[in-house]
Amino acid sequence: MKYVLVLNCGSSSVKYRLYDMADETELAQGLVERIAEETSSVRQRTRGRETEWAQRVRDYQQAFEVLSRHLMQGPNAVLARRELLAAVGHRVVHGGEAFIDPVVIDDQVIGAIRDTIHLAPLHNPANVAGIELARRLFPDVPHVAVFDTAFHHAMPRCAYLYAIPYEYYQEHGVRRYGFHGTSHRYAAGMAAQMLGRDLSDLRLITCHLGAGCSIAAIAAGRSVDTSMGLTPLEGVPMGTRSGDVDPGLFFHLHHALGMDIKAVDDLLNRRSGLLGLSNVSNDLRPVEQAAMAGEEQAQICLEVLAHRVKKYIGAYLAVLGGADAVIFTGGMGENSYGLRARICGGLAQLGLELDPERNQACAAEAATISAPGSRIAVLVIPSNEELLIARDALRVTSAGAAHSRA
Repeated sequence: MKYVLVLNCGSSSVKYRLYDMADETELAQGLVERIAEETSSVRQRTRGRETEWAQRVRDYQQAFEVLSRHLMQGPNAVLARRELLAAVGHRVVHGGEAFIDPVVIDDQVIGAIRDTIHLAPLHNPANVAGIELARRLFPDVPHVAVFDTAFHHAMPRCAYLYAIPYEYYQEHGVRRYGFHGTSHRYAAGMAAQMLGRDLSDLRLITCHLGAGCSIAAIAAGRSVDTSMGLTPLEGVPMGTRSGDVDPGLFFHLHHALGMDIKAVDDLLNRRSGLLGLSNVSNDLRPVEQAAMAGEEQAQICLEVLAHRVKKYIGAYLAVLGGADAVIFTGGMGENSYGLRARICGGLAQLGLELDPERNQACAAEAATISAPGSRIAVLVIPSNEELLIARDALRVTSAGAAHSRA
């Protein structure tokens, strides 16, 4: 048997899945949320049985104790024999320019990930903490890092460089990196299967719309442009992030309102996006409910979000010279037929026409929702980044690969 455990350590959560890679069956999954808060939430599922409870989880160490009990202890333990585990795959948000492929983790790799913490201060420290705890828990198993940024290393210079003095890129790595690479890569591969075509022949626009949102232009399976930049703040509006703003806004907020860097960071990363525009929630569902009830701010919020996503789709149609498919993935993209309709509305002259009935019938399932005569297919593809990470981890360790760097 070839079991692979996938770990995704966020700023206040640990998400995990265990796969039997013989047939890619999911054996177990779990989520520990709100770590270090007064009341944490734990959800676990094994062999179709799901449990959920609240308890205080003080830190990542305790979260990993919860994880190990679920997987390795008790009558329903699916990993009672550690020798079944072939690899542990770790999602790492930012690999900077050092990592362009999945990599077997050693002390040198951990050091290089630490060097990128300034580029992802909310995510990479948690990723490192998860790696170190997992290596102690499974010391005899190879661990593999899979980077959100790696997929976008294929972007040409014209897409990733900012128009600022070139030495800032040369000396400090200031450039557009992009994120959600594993999600975009998975969606592109699934789209090729659904269309019955070779990925190398396709031009795709993937819309990952969740708590974080990013759009990618993909040609022949390679990212050629994406909406997120140096940090995950750039791009379309998200749950609490503003997305694109005029850089002059920083100076205006400082001079007009006396806001310092910390206050501006808090505003744009934690109090903007859906939450700031709607004044309802950072979750699309209550925002849509409020909009249907006639609340104007919620209606404005939906209009702005759809407009900005539509602008990126139009831009990437120009970058790619057309597209074979537009793909919706992520929590909002998979579940909200209303948002998909708003985004795709008015694009028929560009070759993209939605089928209203197909669109409304689709929720969190792989489906084609474009009209039969649409030149550009519109697809909904549920994200499964964890499975792709498991595949990467098994491939890298099976090949005996060492770290791959630019």
